[in-house]
Amino acid sequence: MFNPAEITGNYAEIGVKKASYPIWRLLMMGALAGFTIGMGGAVANTTTFAFTMNPSAQRIIAGLLFPFGLGIIMLTGMELFTGNCMIVISVVEKKVKIPAMLRNWLFVYLGNFIGALALSLAHVYAGQTGLGGGALAVYTIKTAAYKCDLSFGNALVLGILCNIMVCIGVLTSMSAKDTAGRIIGAFIPIAFFVICGYEHSIANMYYIPAGLLANSVPEYNLLAAEAGVHAEGLTWIRFVCANLLPVTLGNIIGGAGVGLIMWAGHLRKH
Repeated sequence: MFNPAEITGNYAEIGVKKASYPIWRLLMMGALAGFTIGMGGAVANTTTFAFTMNPSAQRIIAGLLFPFGLGIIMLTGMELFTGNCMIVISVVEKKVKIPAMLRNWLFVYLGNFIGALALSLAHVYAGQTGLGGGALAVYTIKTAAYKCDLSFGNALVLGILCNIMVCIGVLTSMSAKDTAGRIIGAFIPIAFFVICGYEHSIANMYYIPAGLLANSVPEYNLLAAEAGVHAEGLTWIRFVCANLLPVTLGNIIGGAGVGLIMWAGHLRKH
């Protein structure tokens, strides 16, 4: 395995490449990563919607399945915004300029959104959320409504905690020199954040649009109302302003913080 200083140094070099990629590549590989993370959310919803009376079982099952998304991304070279928050390592190493880092963040973020939104459209309008006689759609709406009802402060802090774990997962995955080690390294920290219920901006690009789109289908909307789901606050405006904005800010703080701490602990020249 690579030691901590080697991991941090390797990421500094990777950040140089990420900052130099053309826009088309950032969008394409970002869309694929958004789709992959969205699949993690879709699998989590599909396997847990029937466990409404046992929240602990829901969290554990989701925590065991969702993390494979990051493992796939680490092995295939996709571009994920939350992991790329650590390009700050390359910046403080004076290998990348801040505008180049921000350029990467912007286009990868857009690509992630395109991929996750495409998956949510496919699932809702192709009938995947109709499983269980529409029970999956109801659960999808309920999950999205909950996320949109978080206060700005709660969403911000949960976003910080989330990306601390995501970036630790990226680094522990990078410590391994074999495929199994890279998967396991990514798996455990992501399982932790999913089970704890932290907020991931890219995952929410699937979770919340899927709920919004499902709620726009009259059949699903009626089933959700009959199930007592309060979706009054589930709107596109609240998705962006009440969830995506604070969670994204929190993800940046958490991810950049991990990067800076790793740099200070292992690479900084005294």
